[in-house]
Amino acid sequence: MSDSPIRAIGDEDGNAIYRRITLRLIPFIFVCYLFNYLDRVNVGFAKLQMLDALKFSETIYGLGAGIFFIGYVLCGLPSNLALNRFGPRRWIGLMMITWGTFSTCLLFVTTPTEFYVLRFLTGMAEAGFFPGIVLYLSRWYPNQRRGRIMALFMSAIPVSGLLGGPFSGWILNHFAAGQGGLEGWQWMFLIQGLPTVVLGLMAFVLLCDKVEDAGWLTPEQRQRVRHDVTQDELARPVQANSSIASVLTTPLIWVLGFIYFCIQSGVYAINFWLPSIIKNLGFSDNLVIGWISALPYLLAGVFMLLVGRSADLRNERRWHLVVPMLMGALGLMMAANFAAVPVLAIAGLCIATMGALTGLPMFWPLPTALLSASVAVAGLALINSIGQLAGFLSPYLVGWIKDQTGSTTVALYTLAALTIVGSLTALRLSRPQGPRVATA
Repeated sequence: MSDSPIRAIGDEDGNAIYRRITLRLIPFIFVCYLFNYLDRVNVGFAKLQMLDALKFSETIYGLGAGIFFIGYVLCGLPSNLALNRFGPRRWIGLMMITWGTFSTCLLFVTTPTEFYVLRFLTGMAEAGFFPGIVLYLSRWYPNQRRGRIMALFMSAIPVSGLLGGPFSGWILNHFAAGQGGLEGWQWMFLIQGLPTVVLGLMAFVLLCDKVEDAGWLTPEQRQRVRHDVTQDELARPVQANSSIASVLTTPLIWVLGFIYFCIQSGVYAINFWLPSIIKNLGFSDNLVIGWISALPYLLAGVFMLLVGRSADLRNERRWHLVVPMLMGALGLMMAANFAAVPVLAIAGLCIATMGALTGLPMFWPLPTALLSASVAVAGLALINSIGQLAGFLSPYLVGWIKDQTGSTTVALYTLAALTIVGSLTALRLSRPQGPRVATA
């Protein structure tokens, strides 16, 4: 489209500007999200030693893993409103220092109650980080460029699994003898939690609240970005009433929240139970389990970036979301059906991880395109909170079913069915319109 406001200013100059922004912001945000996700799901590896050490049942673990998301859901909306009020730089830094402290303190857990309380508090502290980053990036990139940017940012999830799996397995093995009076699972919480506090302090220095504060861009470059983002906002549907009550009664937000819930159900089943599923396939060494668990995340990271680039180049969102979701469901069913054949079960876990994790970044361009800027602050937080309910229900459901049946098969089939329902719902959403652009 030759009359596109983005093309009218010059695509080549625009690409250079957005590459500069990406190089300045995304690496730090990526590392922050990597530790965010690692701190959230490292209990999956701690479980390999923690349950025996503390005499916890599978149900206690599932409830402790999942109760994190009750605190997360309760504080998601108010935390995002606070970020909008006080600014991303200060609020993100404060959140990271707080959740890093709580996550580290998990090493002191001795009872189920202590486990539940610390996981709940960690969830409260983390609640505004992800929706806040989505909102933050929407103020730096127009929608036509967000597919690849979200994929770059959210590739921290598979990277956290790729690096975190072998690293967690090494920690559990290396410190198994109880060096320094701490067991392996306690060292893991310490070593993986403290860097988050350091990153939180760095956020106060490295982040800036808005484009106008970016001294590393020229005035012309800042004007270009503001022009692009403003034009993008003007192209969104008009939603005049942006009150909390209006947001809570907007059907589109609840539909988007349900789709995200379905995606996250598969994601969290993989994140919290992948080490245990691999162990049940006949592998006993923690380091071997860590290396095997890294393979699905490696493939997911590559697939996520390829799909994100394809979505932006084709300016197509629905099928780039639906196909990965269906892959996630197929992979979960393969893992369940071929539990007695380790090679096929691991192949299923790879497909499930590739599909489920790629569904995450492919989802978020939809709400940021369909919601007006005034509604997005509360709307994105609510959508994220609805989706994160899966973080409570999914691991608890898997743990309960495993205690009742001795197997995760029924749980994996159930989560696969839910993912299919979510993909069919996503197909009903209208396709966001916009010009094709080369992505930075």
